[in-house]
Amino acid sequence: MRIPIPELRICDEPEIVRGHEAEREDVEVVKNTFGLMGWIAVSFAAGFVGSRYLPGSWYASLAKPAWNPPSAVFAPVWSLLYVLMGVAAWLVWRKAGFSGAGVALALFLVQLVLNALWSYLFFGLHRPGSAFLDIVVLWLTIAVVATLFWRVDVRAGALMIPYVLWVGFAACLNLALWRLNTGR
Repeated sequence: MRIPIPELRICDEPEIVRGHEAEREDVEVVKNTFGLMGWIAVSFAAGFVGSRYLPGSWYASLAKPAWNPPSAVFAPVWSLLYVLMGVAAWLVWRKAGFSGAGVALALFLVQLVLNALWSYLFFGLHRPGSAFLDIVVLWLTIAVVATLFWRVDVRAGALMIPYVLWVGFAACLNLALWRLNTGR
């Protein structure tokens, strides 16, 4: 007569193991969601700071080139760009973190400061020459950030391309406004 001996297992319930995996996945989803919202919020913070300096009557009085876009174009374009920037930074942060992409993410924050500074220089101080210097440095910084982001995640680099193009256009507009209004 044989007596059956139950097989000894450390974990009799596979559902318990799956439960812990599901908890980890839930934590990861929350972390990623808050991370995405945080990077988008940081990007919009630059826009918020910049929006404290409105074009006003000074800007309205400036001579403008024929290719100057209507004022109504700027808010939607910048809103879209801030979302794209935030998503790009989030992709890099999610994939490499600060330890793996610290320089790229730090330069991303630097370019946001330069972005906000432009509005202060141009609209706040009415200094298109100083604003032009800022936007050239901003454009170069964005180009470096886009390249560094591309190396971490191609999607992140691609999301920065519209921003590079728009700021390049804005730099040309800034220069034209400065030249058309020198001595006013």
